[in-house]
Amino acid sequence: MSDRIYLTKSGYDRLREELNVMKNDTRKDVLEKIAEARSHGDLSENAEYEAAREEQSQLENRIGELESKLSRATILDPRQIRTDRVYILTSVKLRNLVAEEEEDVVEYTLVSSEEADTDQGKISVRSPVGRSLIGKIVGDRVRISVPKGELHYEILEIFVK
Repeated sequence: MSDRIYLTKSGYDRLREELNVMKNDTRKDVLEKIAEARSHGDLSENAEYEAAREEQSQLENRIGELESKLSRATILDPRQIRTDRVYILTSVKLRNLVAEEEEDVVEYTLVSSEEADTDQGKISVRSPVGRSLIGKIVGDRVRISVPKGELHYEILEIFVK
């Protein structure tokens, strides 16, 4: 898997910090749990030991996943993002063409899957909305199929925050 992952500097730093905590703190805690559970005797019927080993397995998988993502990461500089079209790291203002109220203008920032956070208006470029918006220009109308039906938007503005 050699797919590039595009991250902001803060997104890269957040993943790097998560990896450091897991490798330096969480791993040590899990090893202590395993040692404690092992000291209770018969490992074949030791649920505490099995649970600690499962936790270790999940931790090591997550560490491997983070290391892989970080090794494939390209840090994007928002100052170099163009706004002539919708690209990763651009923000867009969209008007809902079905609704009739001004409140129906929404704003999204397109980011990588690793940085998506709908509460902050950050949507993945791989999401149905993100895929439909990439490459579009101001004035384009888009129809987006989502699990709940179809969305109809007009792109009002493209900018970088």
